[in-house]
Amino acid sequence: MTHARARIVGDRIARAKSSVLLLGPRQVGKSTLCRELDPALYVDLADESEYLGFAKDPARLRREVEALPLPALVVIDEIQRVPALMNTVQSLIDGSGRRLRIVLTGSSARRLLRGGANLLPGRIVLERLDPLLASEIGRGFDLERALRLGTLPGIYHGDDEAPELLGTYAEVYLREEIQAEAAVRDIGGYARFLDTIALSSGRWLNYSKLASDAEIPKETIRRYVQLLEDSLIAFRIPPFSPRAGTTRRVLQRERVLLFDVGVRNAILGIHRGPLRPNEVGPLFEQWVILQVLYLSHALRLGWHFSSYRSEAGAEVDLVIDTGREILAIEVKAGRNVSAADTRGLVSLSELIPGRKPYRPWIVFRGSRRQRFENGVEAVPVLDALAELASLGG
Repeated sequence: MTHARARIVGDRIARAKSSVLLLGPRQVGKSTLCRELDPALYVDLADESEYLGFAKDPARLRREVEALPLPALVVIDEIQRVPALMNTVQSLIDGSGRRLRIVLTGSSARRLLRGGANLLPGRIVLERLDPLLASEIGRGFDLERALRLGTLPGIYHGDDEAPELLGTYAEVYLREEIQAEAAVRDIGGYARFLDTIALSSGRWLNYSKLASDAEIPKETIRRYVQLLEDSLIAFRIPPFSPRAGTTRRVLQRERVLLFDVGVRNAILGIHRGPLRPNEVGPLFEQWVILQVLYLSHALRLGWHFSSYRSEAGAEVDLVIDTGREILAIEVKAGRNVSAADTRGLVSLSELIPGRKPYRPWIVFRGSRRQRFENGVEAVPVLDALAELASLGG
């Protein structure tokens, strides 16, 4: 089991002196992390009685905090359920100096914003917690299990019931709770959308085709995608924008990835048994991209991401602008690579401005690093993730 303090974000929050707003989807480990901080007061708004009590009487928070001896740490879990508490939190922080630290968690930025919540600018540090990084799992990391079940902590480290728990997560949380939160009127349309977006996870999106496949209007598809992003269930990766004046035409479509490959598999019902050979490639690609996104959040790197695809069909899965360089990653699920696999990376190199170094990688499942004559490097996947982490250190 991965303990919260073994997680990058958990260790940073434990050492921090500032108050924190920790955002992340359900079941990524926010509550476990916060309980391990040993707070003087823990308010669990996921508990229905606690939620009802504070919803009816928000002033109760001030009374309970003022009864504590200072200095003290207070945790309020799932703050989006009672956004009105944010004003009280601000007042408490402002009035206590450094003697009171408050850690808030939330699983929906949308509900906070929709509720008109005060997000405490200048008073609170924003953190994001995602499913487990491979490095947080450590020795014994099982790639095949991660591709099938994802890396939600309780699922990845779970027992034989893990597939059933994952199926429940997909069914109850994504299909029912997110649907109810959005006040979705067309229940059948939303269910079809969820299946369609799971199938399309990681691909360049054609909203017209998605609308046709799900049999709902294109603007409704866009609204549902925004809902998943605001609920921290999906990531958008915009298309790469070439420098001004280039004559090469680049496909201007975004990619959307569900936040965990196991959840994606559970929506499609392919998480219980071994993956078919034709499923491994797309899932490995999505998993690698997600691991890089998780890493950027965990280390607060502020990297900018895009994906490249020319109209001639040359592709690069992930383009990372680190600020110092452009790192382009093409993901291959095989254990062997060839010069033909470098085509997209070479194509992209012609569009990168010379003011930043360009580093092209193929990330694959082989065991040893390779370098091609055109400068492209093939890097084993765990080595690549470790090297990316070192860029933030």
